Amino acid sequence: MDAVTLVGIDLGKHSFHLHGQDANGKAVFRKKMSRKQLIEFFVTFHACTVVMEACAGSHHMARKLAELGHTVRLISPQFVRPFVKSNKNDFVDAEAICEAASRPTMRFVTPKTESQQTLSVLHRVRESMVRERTRTVNQMHGFLLEFGISLPVGKTAITRLPVVLAMQELPPRLVAILERLHQHFKYLEEQIGEIDQELARQLADDEVGQRLMSIPGVGPVTASALAAKMGDAKQYGCSRDFAAPVGLVPRQYSTGGKSNLLGISRRGDKNVRRLLVLCARAYMRGLEKRTGRLADWVRAMLAQRHSNVVACALANKLARTAWAIVARQTTFDAGFTSHPL
Repeated sequence: MDAVTLVGIDLGKHSFHLHGQDANGKAVFRKKMSRKQLIEFFVTFHACTVVMEACAGSHHMARKLAELGHTVRLISPQFVRPFVKSNKNDFVDAEAICEAASRPTMRFVTPKTESQQTLSVLHRVRESMVRERTRTVNQMHGFLLEFGISLPVGKTAITRLPVVLAMQELPPRLVAILERLHQHFKYLEEQIGEIDQELARQLADDEVGQRLMSIPGVGPVTASALAAKMGDAKQYGCSRDFAAPVGLVPRQYSTGGKSNLLGISRRGDKNVRRLLVLCARAYMRGLEKRTGRLADWVRAMLAQRHSNVVACALANKLARTAWAIVARQTTFDAGFTSHPL
């Protein structure tokens, strides 16, 4: 056991499968453990490199093992899959994790801190509530349309639904259903508002978030999402290394020495990508009032490309700018004005 230098763990809810190997890649042990047994095992085990897939529970486990003196590495599951031999089982997965981690060019995921994870959870809750609010609004619009009542598109008209119901002769049961949906809509509005206020309070105490909000078009929601995604930005070597996992760089399909760049890859965190594109569109809407190098660049791009293409290109530039601000501990030029999202 003293010869073990690398341990791969296939994570599960209740059981964990371990594969240990030496410096030459030879298997030394295979073990199945519960969560409690896993911690007890690594408390007494000598310091080594522990590798896991970056999935549910991996960041928490990485922090626990790092506290015990082990070097922890997380690998994206898509990079582990090619190393799975023949039939799949948990021990084979743990061995594949070790094999993938042994590659000198392998890319690893930096474990998130508790604050980063908490902020990420808050964003996911907000996103699910926004989707639920949209679904509820669409239901009310559809039910009213079935009875010949057409309201303007959007959620603004739903706020005056009680007035509409009082003016129309509708079945009492339908009115009760619509009132119930309207109460649910108001509840979601209140919850989303409270989450937005909490994000704003967290950003007020976060120096990184305040610097990110200096970027034109970036508001509290986007700034907090970027802060949760990047952390200290040290895991990214350059600005493009951050834009790539967000999915804002071109897909490449090149062969025979001929380069062929396609549309954006759309990989990685779709919520951060969506927010950056919205920030880009907000910046473009007020372009006539903008000054500076960024505004001149956007105008030149709009003269040559479709606005959708320019929005994605600007989102890419905003992502790179965000990385530079966090990594170099600077702020955006205060001469630029913004319309926050």
